[in-house]
Amino acid sequence: MSKVILITGGSSGIGKSIGELLHHKGYSVYGTSRNPEKNTNSVFPLIALDVRNIESIKLAVAKVISISGRLDVVINNAGVGITGPLEEIPAEEIKNNFETNFFGPIEVMKAVLPQLRLQKSGLIINITSIAGYMGLPYRSIYSASKGALELITESLRMEVKSFGIHITNVAPGDFATNIASGRFHAPLIKGSAYEISYGNTLKMMDEHVDSGSNPKDMAEAVYAIIQNPNPKIHYKVGIFMQKFSIVLKRILPDKLYEKMLLNHYKL
Repeated sequence: MSKVILITGGSSGIGKSIGELLHHKGYSVYGTSRNPEKNTNSVFPLIALDVRNIESIKLAVAKVISISGRLDVVINNAGVGITGPLEEIPAEEIKNNFETNFFGPIEVMKAVLPQLRLQKSGLIINITSIAGYMGLPYRSIYSASKGALELITESLRMEVKSFGIHITNVAPGDFATNIASGRFHAPLIKGSAYEISYGNTLKMMDEHVDSGSNPKDMAEAVYAIIQNPNPKIHYKVGIFMQKFSIVLKRILPDKLYEKMLLNHYKL
């Protein structure tokens, strides 16, 4: 019997690539979207779900279980980007980012865990970010929300281990997706103390996304994790220097690492 897989944020970008590969590998894939009716070309079913709405999450999970009778793999992929000087990011945008990137995935996990415990098996894959391993200039909120999800995963793994449930993180680097167009950009304010440095950094970030890796690489990585009966706690997917930056943070003195980032972003 093919495994049943639920992917949040499955209508575009990394989530869509993962869903398409797993669908073609023979898995029973369900994706989610806030507006599934707008995506008529998906090769796998899309179910309405907004990770900021707990009732929406419960209904979507219940629907998949009622159709398939089980749930084997849950991929917390839905997320949103955010950039800007911390001083100039509106409070409501900070809250929205954490609702989507952190509290939403928590509620998805809470909704699926009863079924996974009942089965005494299951795998949850949280899509985080290499940016979650370090504080990056003008990406403070994004780094914080993804870093928080990394730590939640470490804790929850130990809480559910005795139930036969595995939980892991996959942290992508820069991938060529539409995340840049969908993220919140704090506006460049004429005369702001951050106008020049933020403007230059924002341009650099957009260039990194445009020249990023193929989302199919993430799909292949997730497929390999699903095949592994005992997955690791953390996985990183991206170009060598992005992954190596995490190693450098671990071994370099804090101020030396900070100087390296300041030089990279020309700050």
